[in-house]
Amino acid sequence: MVELEVTHGTVTIRVLGAHRLWALRRTITVEHADIGEVVPAEPWLRPPWLHVPGTYLPGVIAAGTYRDGKGRKEFWDTRFDGRAIRIDLANGPFTRMVVDVADPPAAIRTLIKGH
Repeated sequence: MVELEVTHGTVTIRVLGAHRLWALRRTITVEHADIGEVVPAEPWLRPPWLHVPGTYLPGVIAAGTYRDGKGRKEFWDTRFDGRAIRIDLANGPFTRMVVDVADPPAAIRTLIKGH
């Protein structure tokens, strides 16, 4: 699970608890202007096939950085339990992020509004 913070046009995503170990990352920072679509993650959505570094147990957890061999680089931190949101990015360290949040509708509103 992650925690989101939006300040001065910057979005900081903090990976919480043991997920830091599984994802091998503590924080990700992106410019709010680089965020495209923010929606609940589709239930059928799965990470690209190559995870480096990261953890993947099908249907249980996807945490870490994933690549598809076609230029996409994604960050995932989800347990596939319906609390994930999908954040598409125009620029930044990733092309897409799929992360679990405590309150998906509130997180989506926060990211769309930018505060």
